[in-house]
Amino acid sequence: MKTTALIMAGGHGERFWPMSRKNLPKQFLSLTNDGKTLIQLSVERIAPLVAAEDIYISTNRTYLPLVREQLPEVPEENVICEPVRRNTAPSIGYGAAKIAKKYGDAIMIVLPSDHLVKNNNMFINALSDATELAEGLDALVTIGITPDHPETGYGYVKFNSAVREKNGYRVEHFAEKPDFETAKGYLASGEYLWNSGMFVWKTGSILKCFERIMPDVFESLMVIKDAVGTSAETDVVEKIYPTFPSISIDYGIMEKADNIHTVPGAFGWDDVGSWNAMERTFQTNDAGNIVNGNIITIDTNDCIIRGGRKLIACVGLKDLVVVDTEDATLICAKDSTQDIKKVLENLKVCNRTEYL
Repeated sequence: MKTTALIMAGGHGERFWPMSRKNLPKQFLSLTNDGKTLIQLSVERIAPLVAAEDIYISTNRTYLPLVREQLPEVPEENVICEPVRRNTAPSIGYGAAKIAKKYGDAIMIVLPSDHLVKNNNMFINALSDATELAEGLDALVTIGITPDHPETGYGYVKFNSAVREKNGYRVEHFAEKPDFETAKGYLASGEYLWNSGMFVWKTGSILKCFERIMPDVFESLMVIKDAVGTSAETDVVEKIYPTFPSISIDYGIMEKADNIHTVPGAFGWDDVGSWNAMERTFQTNDAGNIVNGNIITIDTNDCIIRGGRKLIACVGLKDLVVVDTEDATLICAKDSTQDIKKVLENLKVCNRTEYL
């Protein structure tokens, strides 16, 4: 059976402001020392399983030039441009319809474009196990991350550890982001995984779920499928896509579907959700700082400092994030990085859209 991949690349990456902007979001930035962008790394790491001509990119039309520039190996017809944002369920549905039109029933690996993985071999092994489950059991498979601390920022997947099937387990239910005490209980039980947002299924399996759970969306997806590859595709998508509800695949399908399985993964995964992720990506210096750019630090400890050619001199700082770009500078307490979105909300209210 043909193995394909759909990489989700339509997000804004607001918590990485001011580097991540509306016209250059996080997935198109390089945050590692190799100079490769997050989306380039995402495509590169699945190369052992999926040929470039079978990789599809779901993105916003605004980002088409960035995708073409950074991923020339991906065929242009494989770049799926949403006319409006409607969250992950519609974009995955559109991707499944497009792949099904070309290949019929095929394996479909769904991956975010802005995550980091430290051990690519173990990552590929987990995807291979998930592919075997998806094909053999007609299952919807999620890659769950084995937790190593009581994280309150992720959703969780509860699995039945007593029943193992092809290196995976049946999912009992999905759990929302917990408070700290609940997260400690999840970790101690050994039966909860972090919900990574990575999935593997057959196109036929996920489309059947749309048909049963979201029948109105399914009917519209079939209209789009009929138009895929024809001169009418763009016009049909322009007309239909805005009518879709804005809903995630978790809420729309996964929490209501049957035959959900999970494959645990321990491959050095990070969703790079905020600037604090740099502490998990880069090694700190002797003062506990992570610095990138033209930086001088004096009596400065446990900070994340990123700039360009302009000299940044930091004196007497601790536990701060400092990010300098050509037209904006962020100075933020490390425990407040989740509030960076409030800066963007303020900029919108003040109509200072040039900084978004």
